[in-house]
Amino acid sequence: MSSERLTGLQKAAVLLMCLGEETAARVFDELSDDEVQRITATMAAIDYIPMDLKNSVLQQFMDDQQKAAGLYFSGNEFARKSINAIRPRERTEPLLHQHQTEIERKPFAFLSAITPQLVAAIIETEHPQTIALVLSTQDSTYASEVIAHLPEELQADIIYRIAKLENVSQEVLDTLEIYLDDEVGKMVHDSQKQIAGFDQAVKLLSKMKHNLSASILGKLEDTDNELAQEMKKKMFTFEALADLDDRILQSILRRINNDSLALALKTASDELRQRFYSNMSPRAVEMIRDDLDTLGPVRLTDVAAMQQAIVKTAMRLQEEHSLSAEKDNEHVIT
Repeated sequence: MSSERLTGLQKAAVLLMCLGEETAARVFDELSDDEVQRITATMAAIDYIPMDLKNSVLQQFMDDQQKAAGLYFSGNEFARKSINAIRPRERTEPLLHQHQTEIERKPFAFLSAITPQLVAAIIETEHPQTIALVLSTQDSTYASEVIAHLPEELQADIIYRIAKLENVSQEVLDTLEIYLDDEVGKMVHDSQKQIAGFDQAVKLLSKMKHNLSASILGKLEDTDNELAQEMKKKMFTFEALADLDDRILQSILRRINNDSLALALKTASDELRQRFYSNMSPRAVEMIRDDLDTLGPVRLTDVAAMQQAIVKTAMRLQEEHSLSAEKDNEHVIT
């Protein structure tokens, strides 16, 4: 793990563990009881500090520590000794009690700070027995919300496995907790662009005139192409095709066959179907309607894939249309 992914609390814990117990105790003398408790609880979860992480946190000692192989600790023992070295002594006992209470917390306690939807997204690909084990350690209300966001075919199996759970070794729990903590970090990092600010930006662009939003997205591509593409995908859904110019819809129709269109329209709204029909001949409309009637059950994933393919075609055509319009404007004499 890089230092960039550490919280401020984790960095403080790593720094003090590298400086030693006596130095940590002197720092604790200057902190509040709550601050000491939070740092020592974080220390207790640390068993090893990799070389690169140690160097990034202790940059001022980088030259001296360059050939070190990292530091191994009994994090819990280090935290206890540091607390015992605190002065005045009357602070020691309550802090030790708070520390012990914290490290005896439920496994996977960090999950309770994450939305049930995100936790479900993280664990749904794990083995059902693993999911059952994780959720069995959580508050029942919270766990039930996570289960509600899991695929329906998993839900009953998870409940059954939770009911059949017996003793699980602490080693298994610790290993799984480390793994999930890392997965949560990855998931949160990958989804940061999807916070409210991202959604708000998409809404703003969607309400602008096409030429203006296209211009802004074009500039954004130069700054952050990945973000720009994500925003385009969010803005340009299959249903959004109903708002396109007739010429673009006609261009789309020339590039796809009836079977593909019928599949894509299987879940489309009446409004979108009508927009396509209005740009087709009566005979073609009749054929598409017949295809829809005889299509029968289809997999939603196949429908979604075809819709996405048409959306990509539409996006490309819209860009070409915008470029053409810009070139035409260059020849207008004012």
